[in-house]
Amino acid sequence: MSEVERARVVEELPGEVTWDEMAMPEGDLHSQAKMGALQALKGYFSRQRRRVYVGSELPVYYPAERRFAPDLVVVLDAENHLRSKWVVSHEGKGLDWVLEVHVGGDRKKDAEYNVERYARVGIPEYFIYDRARQRLYGYRLPSPEAREYVSIASERGRYSSEVLGLQLQVEEGRLRFWAGSALLLEYEELIDRMQETMKGLQQRADADARQLEEAERLRQEAEQRLAEETRRREEEARQREELERRLAESQAELERLRQRRE
Repeated sequence: MSEVERARVVEELPGEVTWDEMAMPEGDLHSQAKMGALQALKGYFSRQRRRVYVGSELPVYYPAERRFAPDLVVVLDAENHLRSKWVVSHEGKGLDWVLEVHVGGDRKKDAEYNVERYARVGIPEYFIYDRARQRLYGYRLPSPEAREYVSIASERGRYSSEVLGLQLQVEEGRLRFWAGSALLLEYEELIDRMQETMKGLQQRADADARQLEEAERLRQEAEQRLAEETRRREEEARQREELERRLAESQAELERLRQRRE
């Protein structure tokens, strides 16, 4: 098969997942958790300027496997452009990291079937966020050749992802990602923080403006006092000159009178 024919076949693969292949819709609890994780990871890798693809509910095609659409996928060293599907044979590599969010219904799909399937196709790490129970489960292939997961143990409530280079934690009813001691924020949190920063900058600007106004007022007062002091000294100098002139005239008149008497 030529490259053109191969590309045509890939293009013709369905980019939609049927109702039979999808889990039943689980409402806001499911979508918010999924989108929060998507936003946090996209923002993080964008700031890192790394070639990382982060997608959601993307139909994935592995050779000899029935297609599936995880809630969230991450592929390292992949161009971050829009896709309607991920075809492993076309992309040249499989998924590196998968997250499934479970809210209700049968847990077997995420906790059993997907654990077996994702390990079988060689996905290095798989995490399940059970939002109903507020629990997190992590799985990792112990080696690139392994096809059976081992559980990832938590350390003080956090699960390390070697693939992402991050830690995951369920905190206050939300799935959180940490880069060391730095919490990865979702878009709304970033906006709130930016607004707080802008508010702080505006307050500082207002305070600086008030200080400038006060400094300008003090400068004007100082100039006014200087002008008044200058006028006072000029008036004193004028008066002194006038007194000196009158004294000189008086002395001259006295001298004339004295000469007449002599």
